Amino acid sequence: MAQMLELAAGLPEITVQPGEFLCIEGGAGGSIWVLISGSLVVSKGDVQVNAINRPGAIIGEVGVLLGSNHSASVQAETVCRLYYAADGAALLRTDPEITTYVATGLAERLNFLTTYLADLRHQYGDAPGLAMVGHVLNQLASREGPKARPGSARDPDPEY
Repeated sequence: MAQMLELAAGLPEITVQPGEFLCIEGGAGGSIWVLISGSLVVSKGDVQVNAINRPGAIIGEVGVLLGSNHSASVQAETVCRLYYAADGAALLRTDPEITTYVATGLAERLNFLTTYLADLRHQYGDAPGLAMVGHVLNQLASREGPKARPGSARDPDPEY
């Protein structure tokens, strides 16, 4: 994460106050932020799904790469300082080191997710409610194509 702080040091710096939103779920994407200091809360609908407080953490990269709206809301829990790239796509096109760092971070998260799902399947097999784990793993392993869509086969337009 410290490496990302060094890579992003040339970007403009912004300050966000507690309670302010960096992005709203469903809102137009396109920007990338890098946390310098502070704590952020990530929510889908009314459910908190993550807290971000590690300097160098990247916010907004998924929406930029998918060319989609924000998939979650990100709100400052404390005063936050961030580096800010209004045009995240341009940043990724012009800085291969940042792009590689972002790709590595996404690969690590995908690896964690697939390992977690495999562990669930190993521990609980086809228990009711978890029968879809095998399907999810197969989809992750065989996913091809440049375009991902939010939602699921069960609910292609979720309210979260």
